[in-house]
Amino acid sequence: MKWISFFRTIQAKLIIIYVLLILIAMQLIGVYFVSAMKNSLTRNFTQDLQERAELLSVLAAEKLESTADTGENNVESLGAIVTNLFNMDGAEIQVLDASGKVLITSNQSHADYVGRKNTQTVVSRALQGSKDNEEYVIDEDNIRKKVVAKPVLNKGKIVGAVYIVASMKELYTTMGRVNNIFISGILLALGLTAVLGVILAHTITHPIKEMTKHATAVAEGNFDQKMPVFGNDEIGQLSEAFNYMTTRLREALLVNEEEKEKLASILTNMSDGVIATDEAGRIILMNRRAGAILGVDEDELSGSGIAEVLGLSEEQTQTFTEGTYVTMLLQIGHEAELSYMIRVTFTPIHRREFGITGTIAVLQDVTEQEKLEASRREFVANVSHELRTPLTTIKSYTEALDDGALDDPPLASRFVGVIQNETGRMIRLVTDLLHLSRLDNKEALIRKQPSDVLEMLEDVADRFAFQMQQKDIRSEVKVEAGLRKALCDRDQIDQVLDNLVSNAMKYTQPGGSIAMGAAEAPGNLLAISVQDTGIGIPKKDLDRIFERFYRVDKARSRSMGGTGLGLSIAREIVLAHGGTISIQSELGQGTKVTFTLPLAEDEGVAT
Repeated sequence: MKWISFFRTIQAKLIIIYVLLILIAMQLIGVYFVSAMKNSLTRNFTQDLQERAELLSVLAAEKLESTADTGENNVESLGAIVTNLFNMDGAEIQVLDASGKVLITSNQSHADYVGRKNTQTVVSRALQGSKDNEEYVIDEDNIRKKVVAKPVLNKGKIVGAVYIVASMKELYTTMGRVNNIFISGILLALGLTAVLGVILAHTITHPIKEMTKHATAVAEGNFDQKMPVFGNDEIGQLSEAFNYMTTRLREALLVNEEEKEKLASILTNMSDGVIATDEAGRIILMNRRAGAILGVDEDELSGSGIAEVLGLSEEQTQTFTEGTYVTMLLQIGHEAELSYMIRVTFTPIHRREFGITGTIAVLQDVTEQEKLEASRREFVANVSHELRTPLTTIKSYTEALDDGALDDPPLASRFVGVIQNETGRMIRLVTDLLHLSRLDNKEALIRKQPSDVLEMLEDVADRFAFQMQQKDIRSEVKVEAGLRKALCDRDQIDQVLDNLVSNAMKYTQPGGSIAMGAAEAPGNLLAISVQDTGIGIPKKDLDRIFERFYRVDKARSRSMGGTGLGLSIAREIVLAHGGTISIQSELGQGTKVTFTLPLAEDEGVAT
């Protein structure tokens, strides 16, 4: 009786389960053993190939070095070594010279490979001096092969390479037999485990069935049900705990009613808007803040569809009705042209056995946050665009130095000077772009100084001279005689000119020209123009060409590195100087951009 009582306890049943787990663990150990054996066989196979390749590379070193002097005898003697000493079943051994040509092959069917160049990656690495070159390949017959290549060194010089490709068919055949034995053992263990599982399930399910019946009654609201106690074992203790849980659940429901009232108060007064819907998407609850964001009274929208209230498209509606956690950014407008940018988070309400029974939508007012984020994105885009031109100039001059200009001291000195100037200008550009980002808010000051226009235009032409030469584009600078100096911030106007010349170069075909000019304009102003013979701009795009991020041809602009900000940045700088900027263009005839600056008073004339 003592033993029967013991086997009725949960503890005894767990012991039996753990015994089965140990049996499964033994199977896992078997898997580990098979894996370890596979790795060991593969490692030994690879090590054997490496040792053969290493020995053959030593024997071939002297013969390959002297092949050019003694003729074919050394190659033939090396072929005898490969055939007699290094012959392997299912393997091919090749000896290659320093250029990768096959001198010897142990596979007579591949005799036509002799004299050809072996272009395998492992061979290329071996000829470059790498000693550890190996890879797995699968040939057209679906046979795994191991490839090993070793460099042949003579007096520290690479004179050739040894290439071995060996079939691993026998190794994998052995592993297949081991796997079959292992699988048979697993199937036997699984069968035994299944039989024992049936026996154990029967001993456990009876008391659980009784508990399930009483739990169902409690779930239906009948808290007077009492679970019978079958004994003092673990199941009996669980029955007592279930009865205790029933009592506490009755008390918890009363507390839940109080908490529900507290939650309703919190929901009404929270800072985020909250909307609850049923499974059909109809609004069943909305707090005061959600009504304020939507501009309606919370009672007015009861029963309305949330998709219509938020103005969701069919695609957006389909997304949140799929029952996943979804976040959307929406713009809500209502009376008095007030507009909110809100982040709406849809969280499905799941009920066990019923699936999705509704959705909770949380509305957060992120209007100010989105405005700040848009400003940040615009600023980053500006920085990227403005740094590209000096970086391109530096890259061009450094490439010229690398291509041979470094050997010409005067030219090299000039190139280095340009690189230094451009590097310094990049530092200034970063500072100026930070200043430019404040132009819209009128928070930045323009450091106006009298500037020689001719010198300014010639500096721009010099900065782009190398790139224009590469693209076969002619440049020309025309300045009206006796022209007074311009009153401007030199660095910022350099940015304007750099943007205009850079754009002109992008859209001017080889053989074209770019002309920069300056002349006085009415109103004590100076008019500076950049004209090209490029592809031009369609008339329908001229009115919007200065808008930020606007591109005439998005695909073409992106392929040429444009961001759509260059002309808008130029406009902001010119407007900050008190000038104007305009553009004239004919499709296929070229483009002319003209902007005005105030003239300096009594500051002399340009030379």
